[in-house]
Amino acid sequence: MAGLTVAALAAVGFLGYQASATAPAAPAQTPQAAPSAAAAAPAPGPEKPAAVPADSGTGVRVVYSLGQKRVWLVGEDGREPRTFPVMPSTVHPKTGTYLVSSRSGAVTGSDGVPVEHVVRFASADGVVVGFSARTDGGMPQPDPAKKTGGIRMSRADGDAMWAFATINSKIVVVP
Repeated sequence: MAGLTVAALAAVGFLGYQASATAPAAPAQTPQAAPSAAAAAPAPGPEKPAAVPADSGTGVRVVYSLGQKRVWLVGEDGREPRTFPVMPSTVHPKTGTYLVSSRSGAVTGSDGVPVEHVVRFASADGVVVGFSARTDGGMPQPDPAKKTGGIRMSRADGDAMWAFATINSKIVVVP
């Protein structure tokens, strides 16, 4: 059993190194884009994107609002952040500040679905939590009977997250 644990940790460490070796040194700036559509996620009116939550801190960061089911990619001061709806997983991180701990270009999600642009930042209830996009582009409600940690977004938003949230980037989770 200990051998399996050591092998698993070595594999995760190798994958984390591999992902960090191909990541840019600083978060890339992404152009403003219209929010993607999601059936169960709220969307702002077409005239103005949702405002970044006031209690989300300062500086370059990813803000994830549990209640709004929304993410903001907040870049340099004065720039309009990119924002988009997400589909939360069944396991939620606690509110607080985290750092991106690992990334994977393409893997199978905890729900058994192929995903891409995985950005991991927390662990809750023994489940790793992170952002990802299904390769089929879907954002269905997760099965409530399964403990999953994938916070899903559209593929286009996943591309933006991947470019923005590199290793050690700040993630702020708000209520």
